[in-house]
Amino acid sequence: MEMRKLGRTDLEVSSICLGTMTWGEQNSEAEGHEQMDYAVTQGINFFDVAEMYPVPPKAETYGRTEEIIGTWFAKTGKRKDIVLATKVAGPGQMDYMRGGAKLDRKSVLAACDTSLKRLQTDYIDLYQIHWPSRATNYFGQLGFKPSDDSRAPPIEETLGALGELVKAGKVRNVGVSNETPWGVAEYLRLSREQSLPRPVSIQNPYSLLNRSFEVGLAEFSHREQLSLLAYSPLAFGMLAGKYLNGQRPANARLTLFARFSRYNGDHAMAATQAYADLAKEHGLALNQMALAFVTSRHFTTANIIGATSMEQLKSNIASHELKLSKAVIEGIEAIHKRYTIPCP
Repeated sequence: MEMRKLGRTDLEVSSICLGTMTWGEQNSEAEGHEQMDYAVTQGINFFDVAEMYPVPPKAETYGRTEEIIGTWFAKTGKRKDIVLATKVAGPGQMDYMRGGAKLDRKSVLAACDTSLKRLQTDYIDLYQIHWPSRATNYFGQLGFKPSDDSRAPPIEETLGALGELVKAGKVRNVGVSNETPWGVAEYLRLSREQSLPRPVSIQNPYSLLNRSFEVGLAEFSHREQLSLLAYSPLAFGMLAGKYLNGQRPANARLTLFARFSRYNGDHAMAATQAYADLAKEHGLALNQMALAFVTSRHFTTANIIGATSMEQLKSNIASHELKLSKAVIEGIEAIHKRYTIPCP
């Protein structure tokens, strides 16, 4: 397993990061523990979670994924071996979270304390802002639509709260997620001008079906040493090929949860079929080709994979061994020109 620097820190993280958001919903505690046990045997030292997990978020399961990681730490004593990343939720329809999740000082500090308790640890290696307070384009919104967000806590307040957590030793590094070039620039400006923590990473979607990161953010990643932690590299399983030809496998995410429509639609299906044909032409598994592409990008530090079965997990992790040929890369780029960003 290749190890890569996390931003400008001295931390070395595995190029494959273990995603966890199905634990507590589609996966039991025992299955989550089994996945972590296997991941560490494969050289993975990087786990990613969030306070709102599992998904889909609901009051009954809120925080359960962090709890599962916490019981694994308690059972195995491996906390010191893992680079642990979690996230504080932004605003949304989740009143059960701290009376309504926000990114003001009080809410950020409270969120961190409750995450630490659930995770059974006294520090978080990477604490991330899950999504912005302000109105901007994320979670599949392609264009920017201005609206009144004057009541949203300013980035300065959010970053200031993160600074308090760093000073207290509860957080070692900070990062952003679902951010835009403007947001990244503002975080960097405030960190520079006010001596606040400098983000070391950005966790945004990146896959063969969504290469929007390459427009604007990839340059930030390169010039500012801002690590991309790529999420949804298989586009909710679409790039595993299991939904082609109208298939809806039992217990699959898009079968169980109709709300996840981001990677559906005729355009997405057409692009996925083209990538599936390319993989078949070269004797590759579609999921491994898609994952290997994400891992190979110069701006990717870690590729966040997830799975609901051990078979899926083993195949996804094994993708780190695959090096795509020039012919495969050229084929991917040709398809990308036809279906540029089918799923923003």
